[in-house]
Order: sequence, then C-alpha cells, then structure tokens
Amino acid sequence: MKALRAHHRGGAETLVYEDAPVPVPGAGEVLVKVHAAGITFTELGWDETWRTADGADRTPIIPAHEVSGVVEDVGDDVSRFARGDEVYGRIGFNRNGAAAEYVATPASDLALRPLSVSHLESATLPLAALTAWQALFDHAHLQPHEHVLVLGGAGGVGSFAVQLAKHHRAHVTATAGAGALEFVSGLGADVVVNYETLTEASARIQADVVIDAVGGPATAEAIGMVRPGGRFVTLSQPVDQKLLAGRDITGSFFVVEANPDELAGIAGLVDRGDLRTTVAQVFPLADGRAAFEDGPKSRRPGKTVLQVLPARKGPTTTPGHIAPPREGEQK
Repeated sequence: MKALRAHHRGGAETLVYEDAPVPVPGAGEVLVKVHAAGITFTELGWDETWRTADGADRTPIIPAHEVSGVVEDVGDDVSRFARGDEVYGRIGFNRNGAAAEYVATPASDLALRPLSVSHLESATLPLAALTAWQALFDHAHLQPHEHVLVLGGAGGVGSFAVQLAKHHRAHVTATAGAGALEFVSGLGADVVVNYETLTEASARIQADVVIDAVGGPATAEAIGMVRPGGRFVTLSQPVDQKLLAGRDITGSFFVVEANPDELAGIAGLVDRGDLRTTVAQVFPLADGRAAFEDGPKSRRPGKTVLQVLPARKGPTTTPGHIAPPREGEQK
C-alpha cells in the first residue's frame, strides 16, 4: 500500500510518501480501507507518536489519528463490524495512523460513521468532536442552562464544544479571532468575544464551565471568569494549581479516550443536522508532507484532511441531508 511515513523523529520534513506493508488485523482489530484521514499539526511533536505504550521506539511511523473508511477485514473476536461497514474513529496515538491506504485498529476505537456527510467531513470528527464531548459531559458534567465559556471557538475542538454545549441548552460565550467571529456566531454561540478584547470583557463573564482549547496566557485570565463552584477544563496541559489557590472551582486536564458509544452519539447528531463539520483544507495523501508544512499557515476554521481514496463520481450527500439508514446502521 501507499503510506505517509517517517523513519526518524522530527517534524514534517521527515515525512515521505512511499510503499509500506498492509497491516494485518490482530484479535479484536479491524482493517479499514481508508478514504480520508484527519491530521493534527502538533502530533509529530508528541512522544506517543514515536514510541509504543511501553516506551520503545516504533519508527517508521504513520501519522493521522482520525479515520473515515470502509471495513476491509476483521480479526478474531470482532462481532461489531463486518466487511463493507462504513466506519470512523480515533486511532490510538502510540500506533500507526490513517495516512495510508489501510489501517488496522481495535474495533473499540470505531463506530458506524455518519452517512449524511462525506468521508472527508466525517474524518474531521473522531478526535476533535470526541474531545469536546468528553470535556463538556465526562469532565465538566455540563447541565442545561449553565453558562459555558469556550476559549478558541473557531478551532477544531472549540467549534464542536460550542455546538454541543448549545445543543445541551447551555448559554454559550466563545472567543475567536477577528476574522472568525461570524463563523463562531453561526455555530450557535450566544456571545462571541474577540480574543484580543477578552481582558475588557472579563468583568462581564462569570461562567459555570470554561473549556480552554487554547492554553497559554489565556488560561490564567479565564480562570478568573469561573464563578464559585464552577469547573475549568483545559486541553493543552495540566492546570497550574497555584492559579486555583483560594478559588472555589475545580480544575481538570485530560487526554481524549476512545469511546465507541460517544462516537455513535456524535454520528447521530450529525445525521440529524444538529452538529456541523468544517473542512478547512484537503490534501491528497501523496501531498501529506505539504499538509503538515503548509496547513498551519491557514487561518481558516476547521480541520485539515488527507484524501486517501478519491471520492466516487456522481451524486453525493451533503450536510443536513439524512441518508436512508442501511441495515445495521444507527437509526
């Protein structure tokens, strides 16, 4: 198969488009014929990208940990999926990703994909939308009618956090750059604040929940916007406990975990038109290195996606159109 690989640790300059062996699914695993793969620009800097779970070097590596494709084969002890099922999911960070024509991953990483959108669009969901879901519901325990502040509302995670919070009947304030204010408002945010004027607006914000998808200096400022008894969830690094001293708030940090039931819930929201995906840029797999090199320069909202299998000619579904469910699909 063709794949995007790196043979030694480094940045985008290490990536080469080359032949690689097709993986063989082990017990509990599924072999997926990849149609599209979502990339995260920082993933080449993660230790997990380059090492196994027990810390051993695992080069050559294949990046891209969000996949949308079709089941090609299943290993022993897999009963949830069959050949031909259209699936999507988040691949573990310390195993080879989906920047290849095939990827093998545990069945527990996957769910039936939303059929109302293309493979390119469903590849934007598994990491970012799942992170937003877990931040809001598993860690912040968001309740209807609470006030949520999302830092970075135009980003991959932030854009889904805005929509999921609003769908949960929360009051949503979000920050964004000047060029993305209208985009974030269109996602359903009740108030959108230019992040450059956040200091001026801070006195007016007392949120029950803050989802920090930005990190850096904004973290300290946003902690002051959490009301007593509120929850602060950050996605970039553990919360500095000094910032929480003397405050009656809970601070937490987490790394997204595979959860097929939550992925199924996200797919259902997309197919009902309640969750919108945004593709910022599309690169063919052969140009995957350029995706990592040039993608971060784009200021467009949404996710950068690798197109591994060219789209079929003919009519395609579009966001908001619910394709008729096939046997075995979620209704």
